[in-house]
Amino acid sequence: MGCNVGKGDQIFRFILGIVLLLAYFLGWVGGVWGVVALIVGIILVATAAVRFCLIYRLLGISTCEANSG
Repeated sequence: MGCNVGKGDQIFRFILGIVLLLAYFLGWVGGVWGVVALIVGIILVATAAVRFCLIYRLLGISTCEANSG
């Protein structure tokens, strides 16, 4: 399992994930949308942490910088 999430993508995913988690835990959204925010937030933070996205892998996408050397 290699890197397919670049630095900029990683930062964006982490920030958006934290905002969605805050939206859920602070009660900004509730009901079904709250659960959706929670699940998507967890996925975004997790993919930012490991720098791997299964959807990117399936679509053949990589935003990871090429390793030099």
